Amino acid sequence: MARRLNSALLTALPFVGAIFILVDAAELSPRLGHNERPSLSLGAVLVHRAIKYDVSRPLALMRESDDGAAAADCEGLACGTSPSESSEDPDDAQERRPDEAIPPPTPPPTLPPAGIAIEQTAQGTRPAVPLMEGFDGLGAGFEGPQGTTNFRNPSDNSLAVGPDHIVQIVNSRIAIYTKRSRKYDKSGTVLYGAVATKSVWAGFGGVCEARNNGDAVVRYDQLAGRWLIVMPIFSRIGPGEFPGETGPVRGEPVPPGQLAKTGEASSPGAATALPANPAPPLPPPERGQRPPEKKEGVWAMCYAVSTGPDPLGTYYRYAFERTLFPDYPRPAIWIDGYYVPTSTGDDVIQKHACIADRTKMLAGQPATEQCIIIDGVNFLNNSDIDGRKLPPAGAPNIMMAAGGTQLKKIFDDDGIYFWKVHVDWNNPANTKAEGPVKIGVAPYHYLCDGQLSSCVPQPGTERRLDVQGDKIMQRLVYRNVGEHESIVAAHSVATRGGGGVRWYEFRLDKKRDPALYQQGTYAPEGFYRWMPSIAMDKKGDIGIGYSFGGLPAFVGQRFAARRIGDPKGRLTFEETVLAKGEASQTNTLRWEDYATTTMDPSDDCTFWYVGDYLKEGDSAYRTRIGSFRLPNCKGGR
Repeated sequence: MARRLNSALLTALPFVGAIFILVDAAELSPRLGHNERPSLSLGAVLVHRAIKYDVSRPLALMRESDDGAAAADCEGLACGTSPSESSEDPDDAQERRPDEAIPPPTPPPTLPPAGIAIEQTAQGTRPAVPLMEGFDGLGAGFEGPQGTTNFRNPSDNSLAVGPDHIVQIVNSRIAIYTKRSRKYDKSGTVLYGAVATKSVWAGFGGVCEARNNGDAVVRYDQLAGRWLIVMPIFSRIGPGEFPGETGPVRGEPVPPGQLAKTGEASSPGAATALPANPAPPLPPPERGQRPPEKKEGVWAMCYAVSTGPDPLGTYYRYAFERTLFPDYPRPAIWIDGYYVPTSTGDDVIQKHACIADRTKMLAGQPATEQCIIIDGVNFLNNSDIDGRKLPPAGAPNIMMAAGGTQLKKIFDDDGIYFWKVHVDWNNPANTKAEGPVKIGVAPYHYLCDGQLSSCVPQPGTERRLDVQGDKIMQRLVYRNVGEHESIVAAHSVATRGGGGVRWYEFRLDKKRDPALYQQGTYAPEGFYRWMPSIAMDKKGDIGIGYSFGGLPAFVGQRFAARRIGDPKGRLTFEETVLAKGEASQTNTLRWEDYATTTMDPSDDCTFWYVGDYLKEGDSAYRTRIGSFRLPNCKGGR
């Protein structure tokens, strides 16, 4: 039974409040210090106009190799899922200083009986879901038309699948593969990559073209037949660093390659060369020294929406200024917008629920982005539509977060919290996030007390791996199966023998409130299963991909599932091995920041999943992409 947050809960979850302000991007001062926040007032919404937008050349024409080392997601900033700004870059510190002390393992917690009671300690009895297709993606051993590249930990493993293509982004690199279909006879052939993700914005100008940041994410908008790529800018844009008009005056020709609006003359788009590859990252500073950091300016969020179903074609491109650090974006597709929650950083308990005007961006028109600032809350996920059966017109987007607060050493909770988010593009004052409302669930303890902890043991090394145990993992999936509407979610929790996947199915009631329908903790045989990504097919079956490890096993990737009519709280199929690990990761405790399970839009039955593993002799991770389909779900491909 869901109930509103009351004073008794404040000891378990910090105060959660939505703060809003109405601001035009052109009026924002870019001279905010890092610890300064824009003046906020109640009753409005933070509104950003696109500071620039255009239409690109076909991505297929931007073919320059990228064989340098992939840069870290961010350098010396308060990177979400990274230490604070006052710390040196964690990847440099951990990858380039092998002599640095390995932290002790996180001590096991005392678990409440009610949490233990829902642990599934044996695999399902149905035969394992067959692995239909599997191939290595970006990472060690990758080779494509534009060459190869070296990758940095941790991977941000994003995957999207369309009618004929598979698109993968890992940190700051992108690749495009064939998908078996009428167009291609097999999956996994590399058509494009590895190139810097900023290649999508080649010729765009400004910060989106100039800086190649990690944490870029790709989605396939099944409702429109389009691809969405979102790339945050993690370093400040200094005052005057990228000067330029936000748009031409009426009657003036638009810049070459940019869309002309009513009253503007068009210009032919000249061919634009891809910018040079990013320079290799600078060597780490000596102990006690830190490179100078920019203290003024704003950040940005870069969007690219394909103009059609071919990811190698043209894109409508947008840049929005952000006054707060835009870390860990996890885009979700909803009828009325592209919802992109982000975080201000790990040393600040503050998140942002931002919505970009999907309708305008699908048409390449001037667009805005509205952001709701929410204090005192865990990492947010907005519900992401799978399938073509839509929610009712005007239905709010459901946004969820786990309870607890790692910064306050609160690792336990017995609730999942939700908001109803409504956006009004005509009157931003009506945009709001109503909540939080608590949904009571079985009590849980963050696996390994949360993120950036030393947890999962590996053979032959004292190095243990991080699990990101403080948050609901991407994606939070909405599915309308006809007789009911469901939202599924998953995160990593401590179990008696190690770590397990806690998963939920919520169903929407007549008030469009999500209520708990079923829950389970998948934890067979005392191993570690963590960093899950969940999805639901058109029948209502549930599939979950996750990392698997714990002595004596090397870390690999597995998949488990259930049919819609199976006993509640149970994954009834024996787990399928996607990738069997053959080596330990020794350079850093950082494993993945997330993995991705997504659905094939061609049949709404086939699950695709990607995650990391190491082969024997590997010194760095590689990724494995695979597909699975339950036998009771059928559809043309």
